[in-house]
Amino acid sequence: MSDQMTGAAAPDDDLDLTLEGVDLVTLPKVSLHDHLDGGLRPETILELADEAGLETPRDEPEALGEWFVASAGSGDLPTYLKTFDQTVAVMQTAEALERVAREFVEDSVDDGVVYVEARWAPEQHLAQGLSLDEAVEAVASGLEQGMRAATAFGARIEAVQLLTALRQNDRSLDIAELALRHREDGVVGFDLAGPELGFPPSDHRAALDLLAAEFMPVTLHAGEADGLDSIVSALVDGRALRLGHGTRLTEDVDLVEDADGTTVAEIGDVAGWVRDRGIVLEMCPSSNLQTGALTGDLTDHPLDLFYQLDFPVTVNVDNRLQSGTTLSEEWARVAEAFDYGVDDLAVLALNAVEGAFLPAPERQELADRVLAGFDRARQG
Repeated sequence: MSDQMTGAAAPDDDLDLTLEGVDLVTLPKVSLHDHLDGGLRPETILELADEAGLETPRDEPEALGEWFVASAGSGDLPTYLKTFDQTVAVMQTAEALERVAREFVEDSVDDGVVYVEARWAPEQHLAQGLSLDEAVEAVASGLEQGMRAATAFGARIEAVQLLTALRQNDRSLDIAELALRHREDGVVGFDLAGPELGFPPSDHRAALDLLAAEFMPVTLHAGEADGLDSIVSALVDGRALRLGHGTRLTEDVDLVEDADGTTVAEIGDVAGWVRDRGIVLEMCPSSNLQTGALTGDLTDHPLDLFYQLDFPVTVNVDNRLQSGTTLSEEWARVAEAFDYGVDDLAVLALNAVEGAFLPAPERQELADRVLAGFDRARQG
């Protein structure tokens, strides 16, 4: 760790990371939708690839980072997901997983993150003989190393694991059982990722039923590359407490003009359930532009619509490497697009606290820390 973001992509040249005189990097952040295999440093990929005898698309860190951003900006989710072939390939040993996890925490600290859920799919990291449990233990070790380094650096962060099953595969029950085995070792929840269209959560009912029976929190990717039916399946079959992306929840919100010409929102049953039950929306603005989940530009993102309608919306990076972003930069983009101030960012941060898969007393302590950090930043 350093006084600057250790391994993060360089910020946009014209992106202002100050708002109302506050340096956004210094604000305390909670990162809920942050893929471990989408957060590698380009230089780490090159070094691990060299050790493993693997080829990479580019030979220099800056050029490789640019390649990831360009390749991920395909406009469709399946092509976007292909970029992970490069990162997953270098994460096949315990040593590599430990290093990636440690650096993931270090880079989070450098961006002002105080709580992060590192989500990843253990089933993708068994090519060189690791078991599922060994892979989880390696990541746990790396996260712990990162947290200890942060403490020595004078910072404080909590980094936990969110285990992901791939919806196109048939190992979701194995991953659910894996999550339950390691719930006392820093695994806080379960996720489904991968191609959404054609692979609904209902295909993984056995895993989701087990998790519900054991009271393991679930967040599912839904409403990114498929519509309202996918969201319904996440809520009904998955009992999801959060929705990854959820952009297409707009299909259940109609904006109409009333008799005096005022625009009002008519909220359907599904969207009403999400808002009224506090189902947190893990929105990832830059990623949504890359995958085609959002057309137009950032001002067209439904994040602000949901925010104005009091949905528990949060801002996340999704994949720092593929989007060439940090959470501070995502906040800056959102603030610019929707004319948000520091107080609005505080609301988004507290929404993320409320969605964190932590016991209520720990969420309250985290909320107190976030509020105190915002107060310090406002006071200069």
